[in-house]
Amino acid sequence: MSSKIPDLVSNRVSDKAKKTLDIVAEFVEEECIPADPVFEAQIGEGASRWDHHPSVIEELKSKAKKLGLWNMFLPKGHYKESPGYTNLEYGLMAEWLGKSRTASEATNCAAPDTGNMEVLAKYGNEEQKAQWLKPLMDGEIRSAFLMTEPDVASSDARNIQLNMKKEGNEYVLNGSKWWSSGAGDPRCKIYIVMGKSDPSNKDPYKQQSVILVPANTKGITINRMLNVYGYDDAPHGHGHISFNNVRVAASNMVLGDGKGFEIIQGRLGPGRIHHAMRSIGAAERALEWMLMRINDPKKTPFGKQLKQHGVILEWVAKSRIEIDAARLVVLNAAVRMDDLGPKATLKEIAEAKVLVPQMALTVIDRAVQAFGGAGVSQDTPLANMWAQIRTLRLADGPDEVHLQQMGRNENRRGQEVTQKIEAQREKTEQLLKQYSVKRFQPGSNIRSQL
Repeated sequence: MSSKIPDLVSNRVSDKAKKTLDIVAEFVEEECIPADPVFEAQIGEGASRWDHHPSVIEELKSKAKKLGLWNMFLPKGHYKESPGYTNLEYGLMAEWLGKSRTASEATNCAAPDTGNMEVLAKYGNEEQKAQWLKPLMDGEIRSAFLMTEPDVASSDARNIQLNMKKEGNEYVLNGSKWWSSGAGDPRCKIYIVMGKSDPSNKDPYKQQSVILVPANTKGITINRMLNVYGYDDAPHGHGHISFNNVRVAASNMVLGDGKGFEIIQGRLGPGRIHHAMRSIGAAERALEWMLMRINDPKKTPFGKQLKQHGVILEWVAKSRIEIDAARLVVLNAAVRMDDLGPKATLKEIAEAKVLVPQMALTVIDRAVQAFGGAGVSQDTPLANMWAQIRTLRLADGPDEVHLQQMGRNENRRGQEVTQKIEAQREKTEQLLKQYSVKRFQPGSNIRSQL
């Protein structure tokens, strides 16, 4: 199976990455996608869904390791732990991973572990890396990222209230978190927690810190698992968690007290682009399902196959255009991350973060509509895909926050472009006088002017 690389970026993809990309494509199509229903069946029903993880995942992980498909997300040039791929190269791979529910975890490239591993690789000390990064990179354990809180507007991270009070060589944590993705998995052994350690600091961006909390620490209660449009996402889960006088060694602080904002910005930027990359793959798979449906000779509403109805072909055409356009936005962000780093690529990352999930939702919804009742049922992957990607318009900051910041930054050009346009208009007036001509006025009698 040959994976397609857009011509615009082909010269930036190494021979090693091209070979790996073909292996990823074959692994996803021939191993992961067929295993997705097995994964779902092995989860089972009831409370037992949280007591184990499907064995098919471990089988897929073993196959992926043998194929060299492991931890591809860590970009070369930034981490010594990197397998040697750029953000662009991983972006092309992640598109394939996004076509399957199991593929990302099978290759140890699943959220939130990817972001958490980047935090530890970039900001963790050697002891923290040895204790937590190594087993995460080996796929032996999983992790959760705890930032969002139920009682405040977490879209503004300055509102985070979980209290971190230092007492001797420990921090005492009190508060609650929710949407703690990954917390339901019995393999989840470490929480990366953001809280407020210095509420009196005059700089609101220096009040927060990030600390490593072992999942089995006394005083932690998982109150419930939250549903996403009715899906509980077992065994991964999205936990609502309480901290009651949870004591954590001060040595578990990441980077230092008051460095929380610096860490989460370093974490969420790559996380946003990873989500966008996978969403392209989900949209591609939805389009494939739609094509299958509209070519089904047994489905003939009003005496014709669906493909013979003009509006359906219009859906297909629009979906193709929208996917291809969104892919270019994602790859542009990936290239700039490789060249300039995440901090200098905030605009491009935000563009991808906002645009791609909206595009994917639109394409998936068309596929759902083509399937009719089957589209919203468990008989296709479409309903679950839509529910998962809908969360991305909220995850890592809601669209509105990114749009507001982008709009504010773009509007800074207002005075500059106003001066430019006024200068152009002045030049136009000079030219009109030079050539002794008059402009036609709106609503005037054209013949009289002639």
